[in-house]
Amino acid sequence: MFHTETYSGSREKNYDTLIRQLEALIAGETNAVANMANASALLHQFLQDINWVGFYVTEGNELVLGPFQGLPACVRIPFGRGVCGTAAATKTTQLVADVHQFPGHIACDAASNSEIVVPLIKNGEVIGVLDIDSPSKSRFDELDQTYLEKFAQSLVKGL
Repeated sequence: MFHTETYSGSREKNYDTLIRQLEALIAGETNAVANMANASALLHQFLQDINWVGFYVTEGNELVLGPFQGLPACVRIPFGRGVCGTAAATKTTQLVADVHQFPGHIACDAASNSEIVVPLIKNGEVIGVLDIDSPSKSRFDELDQTYLEKFAQSLVKGL
């Protein structure tokens, strides 16, 4: 049985705990939708000051909405468009302090002001992205990026 965790250590220790929780949740489960759903729920209860967290999965040359926590979102995003599409096209994490300054930003939720998008890469191919939005500018930093990339790598093993 899972319960809400109280994270009281350093940010690094808390992220390590989060990643261990993810690995325990997806251990032995091969269904990608179930694993992404649990991962988004886990991130939603762990991260503060966010308004959307979830996944887009690759379908051809676009991303299609997957499991998420938050308001309804854009369903399809072409590779190369917006923050998510840029992360998918470049295979690199996009850490955006102010989404309104990002060329071609797709505003699915008008309340979002900063965003981090981590590509999910398996066997050298982008199979999707992890997308997290915040109503605060500059919500995410390099430490978030490092640990969310580790989180994504752990998740990809279960996809």
